[in-house]
Amino acid sequence: MIQLRYPGLGGLAALLLLATTRLAPADTERNFAGSIQLDYMAVPTQNVGRTIALDAATAEVSLKVTQDFGDDMSASVKLCVGCHGVEAAMAFFDLRVADELSFRVGRFTPQFGSFPLRSDPANHRTSDKPLPYDMGRMVRIGEWNLGVLPSPWVDNGVELSGAHFFSESIQLDYAGYAIGGPRGAAGAADFDYKLSRSGENYVDNNSRPSIGARVALNVLSGGTTVTLGASGMAGTYDPQNHLDYQIAGGDLVVQISRIFLRAEYLIRRTQMSLGSDPAARFKYGPGKNGAYDPYFLKQGYDAELEVPIDDRLDVIGRWDGLRRQGNVLRTSALGSDSAVQRYTLGTSVRLRGATRLKLSGELYDFTDFQSEIAVHVAVTGAL
Repeated sequence: MIQLRYPGLGGLAALLLLATTRLAPADTERNFAGSIQLDYMAVPTQNVGRTIALDAATAEVSLKVTQDFGDDMSASVKLCVGCHGVEAAMAFFDLRVADELSFRVGRFTPQFGSFPLRSDPANHRTSDKPLPYDMGRMVRIGEWNLGVLPSPWVDNGVELSGAHFFSESIQLDYAGYAIGGPRGAAGAADFDYKLSRSGENYVDNNSRPSIGARVALNVLSGGTTVTLGASGMAGTYDPQNHLDYQIAGGDLVVQISRIFLRAEYLIRRTQMSLGSDPAARFKYGPGKNGAYDPYFLKQGYDAELEVPIDDRLDVIGRWDGLRRQGNVLRTSALGSDSAVQRYTLGTSVRLRGATRLKLSGELYDFTDFQSEIAVHVAVTGAL
């Protein structure tokens, strides 16, 4: 796989400015964009929320520079700052051959699902992400090990994509890619997302790429737009290249004027290492056939309605959840069939320009724990 190593924040900015200044002709165009969010999360049902969540104040920062080299080639670099520290969330070249064929090479978010397309904090109206794509702000994060596929998932690789216009109102988008893929330790029972961060290593851990694809049909009729998409990804995630996984997803977005209805479903099948003594490693015994099932299923769903009240105020209702089925380690607090549902009611108020105030309340309903309430207050700005 492609190997990319990155210096610190200052070094990245300096390299980008040096490259675009020395190499870019005078008629090229450089664009800068970004978003910043400061979110305060409280868990009033707990005396100390930190025992079950990353509560209190968290900043999310996304800064992106794009350099266009004519109509057919561009380069982009993006920095992301969050609970994980500074990360290179984007560093790639795009080469457009035609509408039907483009190449992307470097470090990027592969096309999977609908939400990652708007994962920057200024591009969605809620303070946190849907549970299938959660990256650290859900309650009971440690027990659930985040969502199905944390967003934005950023990886090294190559992607081919394109769009075919059947008419002015019907468009088909498609993409296929090979990336490093999720990572886990030797003898793992699930992904370890920390291994994909710069604090560890960006290099693929098993010399085998993960393969994925997405296809989406867009239909425009009057003031209504409907997008229906399907995604898939598969590979191995352990250093020995023994433990496999498969992820599939479907998404629907309906836009009627300024009203949005969004729905997504993700499912991941993941192989666990049984070890030399499964009876000592796992909480539950073998099946009726006397053998231990090495796989578990993790499903996630999200349904969201966004309604503008006027030019300044939006109201958001969301229902999302996770379900995990299969054996668990003896140290896990989850059962063999665990679930969580979350109900969110929120509002987004435009204060001035691109600055917004986000307010939301969330009710978590767990099968293995008591119900919890989370409250978010966030300020978001776009650059």
